[in-house]
Amino acid sequence: MPTQELLLEEFDAEIKKTQAMLERVPMLAEYAPHERSMKLGKMAAHTAQLGGFGVPILTQPMLDFATANMKPATFESPEQLVALLNSGAAATRAAIVALPESAWADPWKLCFNDQVFFSGSRYAAYRAMFLNHLIHHRAQLGVYLRLNNIPIPGTYGPSADDHR
Repeated sequence: MPTQELLLEEFDAEIKKTQAMLERVPMLAEYAPHERSMKLGKMAAHTAQLGGFGVPILTQPMLDFATANMKPATFESPEQLVALLNSGAAATRAAIVALPESAWADPWKLCFNDQVFFSGSRYAAYRAMFLNHLIHHRAQLGVYLRLNNIPIPGTYGPSADDHR
């Protein structure tokens, strides 16, 4: 079975779970659970923007933040977050479908000038820098929501809020 077929079911499920979390983000952009924590608005916008981060991984040999001209998204509303996630995810999904099987083994690098953050196979970059990164920030959003008494959607089964 081609790698893309193995990944697409998981990709679709993780995007759907992320969408459900973003739909519940409250209009509390400045909230942070700790002084060293990212503010909720920034975390939510970053999570939504990650839907499209698979595109450079799947279509370019590297990403250098020094020259990439990437700008962070801003938080406007839960609807805006979901739209941002969905548009990026559609582009990433198309890139997964279009990627030749042999390209999963190609080297890929993430850096800022000479500072290398990641160097490995495209497949490893997809998992670590894109999908696991998205899941990590989605989980952080769940903590932020919990601390604000907002019911958490189930992700890998029901949440405690599904049994109230």
